[in-house]
Amino acid sequence: MRSFDLCVIGSGPAGQKAAIQAAKLGKSVAVVEAREAVGGAAVNTGTIPSKALREAILNLGGCPTIAPTTADFMNAAKKSTLANLWLSCGRVITAEIEMVRTHFARNGIAVLQGRGRFKDANTIEVCGEHVSETISAANIVIAVGTHPTKPSNIPFNDIDVLTSDELIHLKNLPHSIMIVGGGVIGTEYASMLAALGVKVTLVEGRPRLLDFVDSEIIEALQYQLRQRGVTLRLGEKVVSIKLVDAPPGARSDNQIMAEALLESGKNLRADCLLYCVGRQGATDGLCLEAAGLTADNRGRIKVNDHFQTDKSHIYAVGDVIGFPALASTSMEQGRVAACHMFGQHCDVIENLLPYGIYAIPEISMVGWTEERLTAEGIPYEAGIAQYKETARGQLLGDEIGMLKLLIHQESHAILGVHIIGTHATELVHIGQAAIAFKATVEYFVNAVFNYPTLAECYKVAALNGLNKLKNI
Repeated sequence: MRSFDLCVIGSGPAGQKAAIQAAKLGKSVAVVEAREAVGGAAVNTGTIPSKALREAILNLGGCPTIAPTTADFMNAAKKSTLANLWLSCGRVITAEIEMVRTHFARNGIAVLQGRGRFKDANTIEVCGEHVSETISAANIVIAVGTHPTKPSNIPFNDIDVLTSDELIHLKNLPHSIMIVGGGVIGTEYASMLAALGVKVTLVEGRPRLLDFVDSEIIEALQYQLRQRGVTLRLGEKVVSIKLVDAPPGARSDNQIMAEALLESGKNLRADCLLYCVGRQGATDGLCLEAAGLTADNRGRIKVNDHFQTDKSHIYAVGDVIGFPALASTSMEQGRVAACHMFGQHCDVIENLLPYGIYAIPEISMVGWTEERLTAEGIPYEAGIAQYKETARGQLLGDEIGMLKLLIHQESHAILGVHIIGTHATELVHIGQAAIAFKATVEYFVNAVFNYPTLAECYKVAALNGLNKLKNI
């Protein structure tokens, strides 16, 4: 039996960073991966494929910004199929898989292909297609991620009713699609498919999309989705889903359609239904009980501030521990867990993890929201910059982009940054650094930004916020 200082179960973003950090500390590391390709769901079915599709769609429209017209997409979509779009994404996915393999090899990390399960708290059995092996490890990181929830009462068939995992295998664009669930995945795919001319209906049980995002930003997103033809059914709950025969004369290439009955009594039909309500921790088959651990009813594992489970030498990181379940935050969790288990100090900047939502248009945020500041009784002012106020925004043709700075009324410290528009997920990191180093709004007023750039929005928003503060 081979022994390691650390065994990581799962090779997604969280597992990768945990393994590499431990290897950098001179520890022997093994990574157990059930898939044929390393990288986890992020590379194979989730983050990278969906973002690659988004870029392919924008490029297909002939304008790699947020502002191509509906006519651009409609004309381009006629010349392409969904299969061709996914094919164009293959190069990116292959490159990412190879990059992960290279990093593991360079750091001397053993990759064991097969499904891992606990035999006891320090022993992992790896069952592969052709070979099985049992290893022991002084420390273990569970980084198995999640998979889409698939309730047994929904008739999934991977074509007419499917999850995001199966969507990447569709060959052709449906005429219409119903998306159940207005979380990050549902919202991103709704905007992408609408951009391709698909008739999209998005059903969400809450009164608005993405309730953890600044409400003004979400209002802008919902407006843009409606402008692109998306029907938003907000505050609506789905009671049942079934397959029905397409009615005579229906604009459908299928003989079968998906039908959803809503709690309000409405019946909705579409060629295809994408179910995006929640994800389940991929802990089935791990035999957690053999290690003295349990998961909740959604397959998630409870951890402390250091990502330790009830067994101090077993850690869990990434989507399997729940919110925020983003690739970026998962990477940091993996690194921090590895440092903690081997006594290596690392600085952790609390509450400064950025969020990126790759819808069309994209959204990003870091720090406090207006809702949270109000609830905590913290006095603040908001400074707003519209992209169209800057030369770069005009050059990009982005008429809807917006950057918001949240500023403490007394100290003038930057408390939060919220952006919708082109390159929002890149632009947010300027604000992230400002918050981390406790910059005041005056920094952005006095700083010189390249001209023309979207970064100028920080100066415009800072001046707007200061003008409001002077009038208090």
